[in-house]
Amino acid sequence: MSRIPEDTIGRGLPGESAQPAPRTRREARERYRGTERRQARGLPSTSTGARSLRQAAKPGASLGAGHLGLGAAVLTAVEAVAGIAVFLAHWNGYTDPWLPAAAWMLFIVAAVGVGLSVMTYGERLTGLAFALICVVLGCVVTLDFIGVWPEHDLAHTASASVAAGFALLPVATLRPAREVAAAITVLGLAFVGMSIASTPITSETIPGLLSMLALVIVPPSVAIFVTHRFRQLVQRELDRVLVQSNVTAPQFAVGMLASDELARLDLAAEKLLDAVANGTDPLPLSDASSSVAASLATELRLHLIEGRRETWLYHAITESDHLGRAVSVADPSSLAGHLTPAQRDGLLQALWQMVGDGRGLQPGVPMVSVTLGPVGTAGHPVSDDTMDVPIVIESRGVTRRRLGPTAWSGLARIGPYTDTMRDGALHIVAHCVVDRHPTM
Repeated sequence: MSRIPEDTIGRGLPGESAQPAPRTRREARERYRGTERRQARGLPSTSTGARSLRQAAKPGASLGAGHLGLGAAVLTAVEAVAGIAVFLAHWNGYTDPWLPAAAWMLFIVAAVGVGLSVMTYGERLTGLAFALICVVLGCVVTLDFIGVWPEHDLAHTASASVAAGFALLPVATLRPAREVAAAITVLGLAFVGMSIASTPITSETIPGLLSMLALVIVPPSVAIFVTHRFRQLVQRELDRVLVQSNVTAPQFAVGMLASDELARLDLAAEKLLDAVANGTDPLPLSDASSSVAASLATELRLHLIEGRRETWLYHAITESDHLGRAVSVADPSSLAGHLTPAQRDGLLQALWQMVGDGRGLQPGVPMVSVTLGPVGTAGHPVSDDTMDVPIVIESRGVTRRRLGPTAWSGLARIGPYTDTMRDGALHIVAHCVVDRHPTM
């Protein structure tokens, strides 16, 4: 029996129902998430694709957040040194200082262990390791609470338990925000309960207790916010750089999603040809192998056809996580391919400013719609060498007064434009004069 080459095309054979093409990279990732393991098996273990899949599956800090983690670790170390100094200075004031001392020793051992783990295995923190860290910090807080209970003055005697809150600062760069927020909530409730149970609530003690509670909760909460905003900023800039690469793309081309699909098609074709060459699947091909070969040919023809219909603007929008959710494009005549690089850059610049961060966006409802053409309408003349392409941009997410100078300068690079407000939406019509026979 001949061996059937593994089909790694990622789509069904002819006659099967085909899924619609993904609109954004995020949708494509979700669609292929269930087949990543099968694709990894189809690649050689030493190939670049297999290594990339394994590397992408590893947990840990990403997008440069590890640098934030290093700064947070330094801040935690400074607070711990200050806390130890204050604890030693008030050693004689404790009824039983050995339990807080044991809490500090446990904190130091845990900090050294986490530091060595990061230096050895990199910026990775699994769920089990995070749970273990939370258990250790819980022990630190418990020992410190028991040690300072006889003093009945938590605000001025707690030391190691306060440092436990700062220990969550570097963790915020390695674990999801919801997990760290849950740990902060539990720690804050523990301090509130201990304050009520051990310290008399008077006008003299309330300011100290509130200051201590803020010192425990606020720094890790700020770390969560800063890390989240930093990741959003980096992801947005990376997405913008990716979209900007379409400025110099040819008039018609395949996008990254199609390039990935073509890579899988190439691998499947290579396996099929290799099976024929080494005799494992001799000629004439079996029915199953013939079906695979026919599917490969059909897919390649479809990509060739799509490559003559999809312009750079289509790929720039659909391959962007931000623009793909907020911008809709109508370009039935593929007029976007005639724009020069400067006009393309101005159009993308204006769209980015109109989309903003996408807040308040309803799922499935675009904030900005772009319509190109038709040419030859009133006020848009066409000559033998040039034509005036009307570009209509309608924005419902950002009003005119909220658009900055960057958006208007981008529109000016497209060509002369007029802007009006209609039914609460910003309506812009740009006159884009382009070459009827572009060289790109």
